[in-house]
Amino acid sequence: MYQILLIVGASVLGVLGVVHIVYTVFTDKFSVYDLSVLNGMKSTSPKITKETTVWDAWVGFNVSHSLGLILFAFMYIPLALNHVDFIKASVWFSSIPAVFSVGYLFLAYRYWFRVPLIGVSMSLICFIGAQSTLYI
Repeated sequence: MYQILLIVGASVLGVLGVVHIVYTVFTDKFSVYDLSVLNGMKSTSPKITKETTVWDAWVGFNVSHSLGLILFAFMYIPLALNHVDFIKASVWFSSIPAVFSVGYLFLAYRYWFRVPLIGVSMSLICFIGAQSTLYI
């Protein structure tokens, strides 16, 4: 059961990452309704540097955020499939999925919207469920 819950939880995060990167790069779903805001984002830089625009930084942050979720899934799914005993034996590797998801749950609750909140919650429930099977 541990292995299944870990794979399902990581898969949900991976799917969220893939959908997020597709929406960011290939659609306008993360664009803004107010074109004056879009024009402002494309014509100004953040205070940290003039080497980019707020819009390019926005796209880059979204893409890198997606890649983080995808990387997590790409690491944990094969690890769970092929080396589940290694994960179970390591406090570090068995705890990372839940800790990682708690961070994303906070972000989803505080800054995002319902769909990622539900997806991250599902993953966290899987990871907590998996973790609890280690002590039953």
